[in-house]
Amino acid sequence: MEPFFALMHVVMTIITFTRANETTCTLQGQPVYPQLWKDGDIIIGGVFSFHSSWEIRQLTYSVTPPPLKCVSLNYRDFQYVQSMLFAVEEINNSSTLLPGVSLGYKIYDTCGSMAMSVRVTMALANGHENTTSDGPCTKQTYAQTILGDTTSSACMAMAKSIGPFSLPMISHYATCECLSDKTKYPSFLRTITSDYYQSRALAELVRHFGWTWVGAIRTDDDYGNNGMATFTKVAEQMGICLEYSLPFFRTYPEGFLVHWDLEVLLQKFVEYNITGYQWVGTEGWISDSVIASLDKHHILQGAIGLAIPKTQVTGSAIFTELWEALFQCKYSTKNDSVSTTACTGKEEPSQMQNTFTDMSLMPIFSNVYKGVYAVAHTLHDLLGCKEKCASKKQIDHLKFLKHLRKVRFKTKDGEEIYFDENGEVVAKYEVINWQPSTKKHDEFVTVGLYDASLPMKDRLAVNMASIVWANNITKVPESVCSESCPPGTRKAVKKGKHICCYDCIPCTEGEISNTTDSITCLWCHQDFWSNLQKDGCVEKETEFLSFEEIMGILLTTISIVGAVLTMIIALIFFRYKNTPIVKANNSELSFLLLFSLILCFLCSLTFIGRPTEWSCLLRHTAFGITFVLCISCVLGKTMVVLMAFRATLPGSNFMKWFGPPQQRLSVLGFTLIQVLICVLWLTISPPFPFKNLNYFKEKIILECDVGSYIGFWAVLGYVGFLALLCFILAFLGRKLPDKFNEAKFITFSMLIFCAVWIAFIPAYVSSPGKFTVAVEIFSILASSFGLLFCIFLPKCYLILLKPEKNSKKHMIGKMASN
Repeated sequence: MEPFFALMHVVMTIITFTRANETTCTLQGQPVYPQLWKDGDIIIGGVFSFHSSWEIRQLTYSVTPPPLKCVSLNYRDFQYVQSMLFAVEEINNSSTLLPGVSLGYKIYDTCGSMAMSVRVTMALANGHENTTSDGPCTKQTYAQTILGDTTSSACMAMAKSIGPFSLPMISHYATCECLSDKTKYPSFLRTITSDYYQSRALAELVRHFGWTWVGAIRTDDDYGNNGMATFTKVAEQMGICLEYSLPFFRTYPEGFLVHWDLEVLLQKFVEYNITGYQWVGTEGWISDSVIASLDKHHILQGAIGLAIPKTQVTGSAIFTELWEALFQCKYSTKNDSVSTTACTGKEEPSQMQNTFTDMSLMPIFSNVYKGVYAVAHTLHDLLGCKEKCASKKQIDHLKFLKHLRKVRFKTKDGEEIYFDENGEVVAKYEVINWQPSTKKHDEFVTVGLYDASLPMKDRLAVNMASIVWANNITKVPESVCSESCPPGTRKAVKKGKHICCYDCIPCTEGEISNTTDSITCLWCHQDFWSNLQKDGCVEKETEFLSFEEIMGILLTTISIVGAVLTMIIALIFFRYKNTPIVKANNSELSFLLLFSLILCFLCSLTFIGRPTEWSCLLRHTAFGITFVLCISCVLGKTMVVLMAFRATLPGSNFMKWFGPPQQRLSVLGFTLIQVLICVLWLTISPPFPFKNLNYFKEKIILECDVGSYIGFWAVLGYVGFLALLCFILAFLGRKLPDKFNEAKFITFSMLIFCAVWIAFIPAYVSSPGKFTVAVEIFSILASSFGLLFCIFLPKCYLILLKPEKNSKKHMIGKMASN
């Protein structure tokens, strides 16, 4: 019993020959002697022969085709047939694979017609014929597989036709990604990689060379359009633009191309002198020696592209009849005429101008070889072959297809073959470069590898140094619509143009781009700012009132001078504490006031320097408490003046109720209220260090956030309330007798104090950065100096410069005059 399968071709056709009377046949333009061919034989390499090609065709679709004419032989397709025949013969001679079972085959010429392809396919799917031959075996077929077709378009039509019958179909050269759709083509498998990977690999290859502006040419059929659609999609994801994508068909006047399409294009390129371009090719033509030999003007020199990895099918030989046809000789026999050249067997195939001796397509031959072996191993498993196969076991197509999908085997060269869920083999490509050679055409040099089984970043490996580009240059050519945007800029697409045509826009302040061709500028972290080149972030300048800067030094100096000056006045008062002026002005409250003023001057220092958690807590609370202490003393002095005046009136008893104990208690009471406000403030929402990023974009203002604005303004408001009360009381007592004229000076001091802090409010709100702190310090210092000078400077003047007036007699006399 002999199972059979068919090898089918649409474009790469297997030509059947019948001898026409007195017709001379030619092979690639060379005459072939008619006596080489027998009527009705199919040229299949001399290993097997069938009787009458007409009978085979009639058995297949019962329609007698028109007589075939004797035409030239397509060597490339003939090589594919030889690969199949070699594999079949090798399997049939094997003692371990399918023992006791022989593989048979039928070869159909579809004449390059898709309609003929479908007719033949449907004929095969309609049923199996039982035929007998001259041999000893009965040819009963029980399993059937179609090997072919070569083109994707034909395979789509054929696979869709036989899908419902679950008749397996294995292609060695159809690469269209669309054939991976198992809902449409459930019985289709292939031993060549899908364009799903080729399209992506091509896009990765183009991107690897930095090309973002390319043109594409594709065949206007399912293969070309589907392949180009995938390439375009992936290319766009990688930032590659197509300036044009031209469809091409051989009937047009003038990518994804196959070799016979490029043959036509080459003629047009020569006609229009289209040279010097860098070509990137698909596996359909990049390693095709025919195209290379036709490229007389070196239009494609330097081309680079993807090819099926090189492999070998060892053991295959060229048969005798073809050898005689190639070299127009004949191995000697007794009946040979003297005029016929004798074959010696030492003829050099490399000297022949044909493609049969060209082994550049050996990977495709290997794909045919693998397809045959996949069928054989599937049968071997299904028939339970050990020492001998169960040859009478019947296998339906569906069962055979399921096992064919799962088959896994190794070739004799150790390569493991299996199909994935889409019925395809693992995607691997060689990167091929056309380089000048002394041979008759450019040499195909492998310069890289692509392996889809590896992680994305490791899939493509290219030896850049070994590539020779178009025009024999060694530097990678540039292909961009716009020059790359340097770091510090971003790409802005030109209106109405491709995304690859863009302007380079500098990043704005605070944004950077640290890569070439960045599509966006990134904002720096809030604590950083862009450098001058806009390609990196640097730490923002921090701003606060520092002890090292001029303003900080000046304010610190003034604060210390104020504190020292206050201490000096306190020493003077202490030195002359028994004099009438000091006694008359309530020396106890005066010393407490001087002490509080020293604290007021020193508390301004807490506002200078880098804000910390403790400094923020201290500065506002210390300011609030010391100023309340200060104003309480002034208020106490004012009330003493008023009470003293009332006490001089007949029958007055005011001083009894506002003596020294009451004065101390009033100061303590007023101060404790402020302390309570500060405690509540610090408990509920205390001040804290804060980075102000809003006022200046390029720098950070380090400041103390007040936490609770209610607490902050309550502290200031209480100080203002006491100051206003003190001012009103002092104003009421400004015209008292000269002995008690301290009220007049208190009025001026409070007037200055209130004016300063009223002006402070708008200045504080509107001042930026460290100037806010400077305004606050200035207000503290100005109001402190106002109190110090207005209240104590006149007394120091009398004590030091007018001692004669600092006497009891003078004071009594002056009072009497009043």
